[in-house]
Amino acid sequence: NAWKLWEEIVPLGYKGSYQRVRAYLHKKRNSPRPVTARPPSPRTVSGWILSRPETLTEPEQLQLKTVRTHCPELDALTRHVRSFAVMLTQRQGERLPDWLDAVRKDDLPSLHTLAAGIDRDLSAVTAGLTLPWSSGAVEGHVNRIKMLKRQMFGRAGFALLRKRVLLAQ
Repeated sequence: NAWKLWEEIVPLGYKGSYQRVRAYLHKKRNSPRPVTARPPSPRTVSGWILSRPETLTEPEQLQLKTVRTHCPELDALTRHVRSFAVMLTQRQGERLPDWLDAVRKDDLPSLHTLAAGIDRDLSAVTAGLTLPWSSGAVEGHVNRIKMLKRQMFGRAGFALLRKRVLLAQ
């Protein structure tokens, strides 16, 4: 490596000796480097934000707190995600308009896109966050029919698909 560097700097007019370059590189290579902790990956931070706060270990909570203090956008994002999670798990759909207003006040473009999507069908989202009924069973049947159709590689005319659906049960 030192010889390669020597060949690169000699044509640029360096008048020193090869030994001086070698000594400089040796000193650089062997000098102690400051020990710094690697920052957590974006995937790790998003996992911390999306999980329930009480399930995080104490070191994870401390690291998330550090990340939140260093990045105000992540702090705002964490607050919005966690308040939405509370709305979702405790069926508090009546709080949705206030949550949407709070999201619009912060400079978070990705959440603005989510808020715009929610606004397009506000009554349905509010009902989904409030009412105890779920369309999960219907969605499961739709997914099962789509899977059967995919297995048939495009040969799924209505009659054949009907037979497969009825026989699969």
